[in-house]
Amino acid sequence: MSNQNIDVIELPSLSRTTTQTGRDTINSYHRGLYVVLDMTTVGTGSVTLTIQGKDIASGKYYTILAGAAVTTNSTNIYKVYPGMTAAANAASNDILPSTFRILVTANNGNAAVYSVGYTKIC
Repeated sequence: MSNQNIDVIELPSLSRTTTQTGRDTINSYHRGLYVVLDMTTVGTGSVTLTIQGKDIASGKYYTILAGAAVTTNSTNIYKVYPGMTAAANAASNDILPSTFRILVTANNGNAAVYSVGYTKIC
């Protein structure tokens, strides 16, 4: 059993115009997730970050937390942890499932420069 938080760079800072679908990430021991989307050059672009779990039986994804559209240069924090006070588009009182992914949806075809990193929390 791991008793350490794990930091991951999901998407390095780059200009993007399309939706970015993260890989399935296996979670064996961590209870929660802390995700940072850092928008550095939004221009006329817009993105929405979603944290999704994967159902082991059907293979389908379900939403754990969906953020609001990011339309300004800003640092955005998304948290998933059991017992946490829920906050719309920012925090979910939930556990981190055994398989999850991060989806960053491009809301239009305009370029935006951003990065996404996360920490799996014990």
